Amino acid sequence: MNSVGQYSAFADVAIFEAVRTPWVDLGGALSQVSPIDLGIKVGREVLARAGIDPLAVDSVLAGSMAQASFDAYLLPRHIGLYSGVAQAVPALGVQRICATGFELLRQAAEQLRDEVQLALCVASESMSRNPIAAYTHRDGFRLGGEVQFKDFLWEALYDPAPGLDMIATADNLARRYGLSREAVDRHACDSHQRALQAQRDGAWAEEIVTVDNQVFELEGYQPRGISLARRAGAVSVDSHPRPTDLAALARLRTVHPDGVQTAGNSCAVVDGAAAALVGRASACTHPPLARLLASAVVGVAPEFMGIGPAPAIRLLLQRSGLHLGDIDRFEINEAQAAQVLAVAHELELDSTRLNVQGGSLALGHPLAATGLRLVMTLARQLRQHNLRYGIASACVGGGQGMALLIENPTYRA
Repeated sequence: MNSVGQYSAFADVAIFEAVRTPWVDLGGALSQVSPIDLGIKVGREVLARAGIDPLAVDSVLAGSMAQASFDAYLLPRHIGLYSGVAQAVPALGVQRICATGFELLRQAAEQLRDEVQLALCVASESMSRNPIAAYTHRDGFRLGGEVQFKDFLWEALYDPAPGLDMIATADNLARRYGLSREAVDRHACDSHQRALQAQRDGAWAEEIVTVDNQVFELEGYQPRGISLARRAGAVSVDSHPRPTDLAALARLRTVHPDGVQTAGNSCAVVDGAAAALVGRASACTHPPLARLLASAVVGVAPEFMGIGPAPAIRLLLQRSGLHLGDIDRFEINEAQAAQVLAVAHELELDSTRLNVQGGSLALGHPLAATGLRLVMTLARQLRQHNLRYGIASACVGGGQGMALLIENPTYRA
């Protein structure tokens, strides 16, 4: 497999703190909330959790995939301003589809090579507010002509280059790696069971912030805020993990007649936001959440886009001088069960180190925000179990893979 790509190593970069909202199912309590307001929520919370004055932030980096509000262009800037960051601090929008959360951290680390001392990274996604869109009617509708409105949430899953949707690319991997319907269903079942156990154990309690109705004030400007849907109460846990079994999963119809992927073994569609503070490790007064050591990003064939994490992880290991056996935990995004199983087969990864608390099949995948969730979940696992190295990775629509290498700053041999 071609290992050509982009690799970056970082010598003095730390993730000080990271938090997220609960991941909430499509149409649920967060469905009417703008991704900007979800981003402001986690931006404020991560600063408060870290005990850092917002005026200490030198850079704001934010990402969101869908045009989920009429003021979507202003998302990075408004997240920074309403999080309390100084007005003179610039904000930048970042987009690498499913790896946007990773790209935020990579760009923050790159900025630290220059004058930036502290960067606020925020990723926010409202899948529920994806629009029903039309792109060809600016000049009106011709009499008797075709009126073409489409569901952006569904159409965005289609890649016109190979003429395939993302589900079909996972089915391609299932055929290439000989993955049966039973095997992918079993992985989905395991993901839910692991996530449910992690939820019972309080594994995500430290990273999740409760979301309730709230107003965000900014002196001299209009207030913003969060208004939960359907008079929902405060939201404090991920909503999608649920008991299931192989028999229930086997009853679901495949998306494509000759494939293995179903609604049950594909990632859940959810809303959510996440934030992280990135600064110099040498400036920390106490151990940070994690040290960010390196990143790698590669391109792969669009029709096999889900295999992206495999060459990205290989490049990361080759250039960092580490071996697969040196990595204590892997968090690889579960876009589809066949996709993550194909990556595991390609790398010969054992399940004891991979997504041990479940993955996006159980939790859900709010596109831009997933990368930050994977990293913060991984970092807390390393600290809890006194493990040293972890890799978080994801495939990217259009045919890419990205991976980050982090280290536990409190590790003791």
